[in-house]
Amino acid sequence: MKFFFVIFTLLFSSTFLFSCQTVTTKIDEQTIKEEKRLSKLLKKSESDLKLAYGKPDKIEFTDSRNRVYVYITEKLKIKCERKFEINPNNIVIGFTSKNCF
Repeated sequence: MKFFFVIFTLLFSSTFLFSCQTVTTKIDEQTIKEEKRLSKLLKKSESDLKLAYGKPDKIEFTDSRNRVYVYITEKLKIKCERKFEINPNNIVIGFTSKNCF
């Protein structure tokens, strides 16, 4: 009986560990896709950004006269935040993405 318990415990723990690795792999893949999608907006105009994502939820101003457009969405109670930095010439020069997968 103890032998079956040990076998069951080993099978359960190995399945659990492989499941965690699968989730991590899927998140990493989605993160890479998100970066590719957002990098297409680099060196595009502010209007192209607004066409793709709409009106920003917040606009922050930096010391270098750049603006940061913040887009916030929520999916399955997880808050996704995308930030795009726009220079004074209205060109997207950078982005960050947090929890968007």
